[in-house]
Amino acid sequence: MSRFSSTLSLYLARQFLVAFAAVLGVIVGLVMLFDTIELLRRTVAVEDAGLGTVFTMVLLKLPHTAQDTLPFVVMVAMMFALFRMARSHELVVMRSAGVSVWQLLGPPLVVVGLIGVFNLLVLNPFAANLYDTYQRMEDALLRRAETSLNIGESGLWLREAQGNAAAVVHASRMLDEGDALHLFGISIFEIDAKENLLRRFEAKDGALVKGFIKLDNAWEIAPGQASVFHAELLIPTRITLGKIQESFASPESMSVWDLPRFIRFQVSSGFSAVPHRIYFQSLLASPFMLLAMVLVAAAFYLSAHARGAAWMTRGIAGLATGFLFYFFSRFTYALGLSSTLPLFLAAWAPTTVASLLGLAYLLHREDG
Repeated sequence: MSRFSSTLSLYLARQFLVAFAAVLGVIVGLVMLFDTIELLRRTVAVEDAGLGTVFTMVLLKLPHTAQDTLPFVVMVAMMFALFRMARSHELVVMRSAGVSVWQLLGPPLVVVGLIGVFNLLVLNPFAANLYDTYQRMEDALLRRAETSLNIGESGLWLREAQGNAAAVVHASRMLDEGDALHLFGISIFEIDAKENLLRRFEAKDGALVKGFIKLDNAWEIAPGQASVFHAELLIPTRITLGKIQESFASPESMSVWDLPRFIRFQVSSGFSAVPHRIYFQSLLASPFMLLAMVLVAAAFYLSAHARGAAWMTRGIAGLATGFLFYFFSRFTYALGLSSTLPLFLAAWAPTTVASLLGLAYLLHREDG
């Protein structure tokens, strides 16, 4: 067969889509079950967390978890589709008619490529927004910290309980210089338990030092009193530079559209952007990883002749290979986070290795 048949291509694409939907449904169901059990265990002592709250959190987290399992879903779906066609002898007929391996894999590869692009550009922002909401609910229910932090392009926002009162700190810009965090455009509001303003501090610059927020040339303003100038003022705080670095929005809660701008903000503020940079690269590699999983699945199941025991052996070997690639991707990701590997290599190595292994086997099988 010298060229692609549109009818055959649509049939192959439909076979893969049916298998993909079935496998995705099963895996999503299992993920929901395990997440529900885990959240019930964690919230058993929390009075505010009822069954409805737990189920809401499971649904908020589900799109993000489903994205993580997508390469495995694609691989299993491709194996299942090829298995069905081989058992019904459809592969025998296709190969006898001169259909090559690449003509068999072409339609599924196109479908998977479209799924990967749609997941990256459309579903990822949706999943990231829901996951951010999930993390906020988790913090409110399970962690209940007395100090809350929010860092973004609007600067630093900090609310810290101080007995029956609280302090709200805002800095329009930050610069991390290792030993101290320099703050610019600082406003500090002290409020009572009823949210009434007690006093306010304004300073053009200052720094977060050990145990204190240091203000330079600060003005103290209180309702009904004259403003007081302080050449230097130390305000006690329990916040540390380490807590501020940990308070950055997690990469998983940011979409592929927001990550580049947030990375530029981190770099300009002197913070390390390694977690967000490597996550952004892994997102860009994700559509190609899905394509690589099709090639890996075909290497195990693209055969028209096999007995029951052989199919079982191939299935176990394929699943083991999928888990191996998953752990390999986690391993390289960890090496990238620790700066042992270059970020680009850490994010793209699993995709490259899976693609090369799948292509090498199929080229050897088809043209060797």
